[in-house]
Amino acid sequence: MKWTLPNILTLLRLVAAPGLAVMFLYFHRPYADWFALLLFVTAAVTDWFDGYLARAWKQETKMGAMLDPIADKAMVVIALMILVGYSTEHWTPWLVLPATVILFREVFVSGLREFLGAAAGTLKVTKLAKWKTTAQMIAIATLFSQGIFEHYLVMSSFGMDQALIDQIMTGEVSDEMGLRWKFEGMVWTGRIGLWLLWVAAALTAITGVDYLRKAMPHLKEAH
Repeated sequence: MKWTLPNILTLLRLVAAPGLAVMFLYFHRPYADWFALLLFVTAAVTDWFDGYLARAWKQETKMGAMLDPIADKAMVVIALMILVGYSTEHWTPWLVLPATVILFREVFVSGLREFLGAAAGTLKVTKLAKWKTTAQMIAIATLFSQGIFEHYLVMSSFGMDQALIDQIMTGEVSDEMGLRWKFEGMVWTGRIGLWLLWVAAALTAITGVDYLRKAMPHLKEAH
C-alpha cells in the first residue's frame, strides 16, 4: 500500500467505523453519543477530503479506490446498527425500514461486484451514488444528535411524574430545567433525521436498481 495522505485518511476512516460501537461499550451516555457523533462527523469530513486530495495531488491508487467504498459502507452499517439498537420504542419502527433498505442494497451491490469480478468496472460510482452517501451521512449524524437530546431530556425529567412533566410542557409550571426546549429539540431533530434517512433510503434503492440494470448484460446465460 502506498502511504499517501489520502490513503491514510481512508484507512483511519475504516478503523473509526468499529470505534463507533466501542464508544457505547466504554462510555456512559450521553458521553458515548457525543463521542460517536464527533467521530462520525470527522470521518464523514475525511471522506470528502481524501478523494479531493487524491485527485488534486494526482495520488489516486488502486488501494485507495478499494478501501474508500468499504470504509463508507462500514461507517454507515455500524452507525445504523447502533441507532436502531439504542433507539426508543417510539422511533424504532420508523428507523428499521429505511435502515433495512440501505443495508440490503449495500450487501446486494457488494455481492454483485464480487460476482462480476473483472467486469465490476461497469458498476462505477455515479454522482447519484455520491449524493446517496452524503444523504446517509447527514441523516445518521442528525439521528446521533437526537440521541443526545433524548438522553438529556430523560436525565432532566428523572424522578418526575407524568402529570408534572405535562404541566411543564404546557407552561402551567415553571420550566426551570429547560425541559421544554430539550423535548422540542429531541422531537424536531428526530423528525428531520428520519426524513433525511428515508430520502437516503430512496436514493440508495434507486442506485441499487441502476447498478443491477448495468450488471444485467453480464448476468445473461450464454446460448
